[in-house]
Amino acid sequence: MSLERVLRALEGFGLSRVESEVYVYLAKSGPSKTEEIGAGLRMPKRQLYRALKGLEKKGIVASKPEYAKILSAITFEELLNLLMKLSTEKAKIVEETRQDLIGSWEEMVKQNNS
Repeated sequence: MSLERVLRALEGFGLSRVESEVYVYLAKSGPSKTEEIGAGLRMPKRQLYRALKGLEKKGIVASKPEYAKILSAITFEELLNLLMKLSTEKAKIVEETRQDLIGSWEEMVKQNNS
């Protein structure tokens, strides 16, 4: 599987391009310091920190507060399982609210046509 294909797949599951790149770097390199990730990806600190924060919030990357902050990523298989679970949950929410949303839409259209 090519890098570009993996990045596109991760984006398809809702990760940003930068989050996807940071995840792949960490998953391949193993636990790393923030400075190492930034240097390895040649990424500005601000962009990197934003991506790391998003990945940590999603449970994809975890930090180990030691002398220097070390970050590690879950395995690729764990990531796919997590993203599939989230996608399934989102679909379930849409399914559960589908009829109510359609009713609201139809009501709104009727009001606009009146």
